[in-house]
Amino acid sequence: MEFNADAFHIFDRDWALVTAGDLERFNTMTVSWGGLGTLWGRPVATVYVKPLRYTHDFLERSDVFTVSFYPAQYRKALTVLGTLSGRDGDKVGKAGLTPVAAGDGVTFREACKTLVCRKIYRQDMDVAAMPADVAEAFYKTEAPHTMYIGQVLEILS
Repeated sequence: MEFNADAFHIFDRDWALVTAGDLERFNTMTVSWGGLGTLWGRPVATVYVKPLRYTHDFLERSDVFTVSFYPAQYRKALTVLGTLSGRDGDKVGKAGLTPVAAGDGVTFREACKTLVCRKIYRQDMDVAAMPADVAEAFYKTEAPHTMYIGQVLEILS
């Protein structure tokens, strides 16, 4: 078996979108922290979202979310979706992406791969359980991320 270390960089270098809601009302945001693996004998995707993000509200209310990946030419669109808030206007329109249904969730036509996930676990990260330098660097002024683990139900190409 060949091991490819690039798998560790699918989130932090290439980025992804996490999207929750339905076609009538959804929000999406760029994520660079996440992982893919196996939990409880199920394929899973894990993402981390701060409570102050608008997408957090959608993740809290939704049973399904998607994690989608994009070719390099969409880097600018992912930058827009990571810096603007859906609370303030149509950031998806500004990014130039096309929302489409993905199972019971939403993805974008431009995605090269989408994981449709059913939320099976969520937990607020505990600053007291982190190394002090991490807590100081990332959570000095904001609440820590919420971890969402989703069972991968479907992989769309």
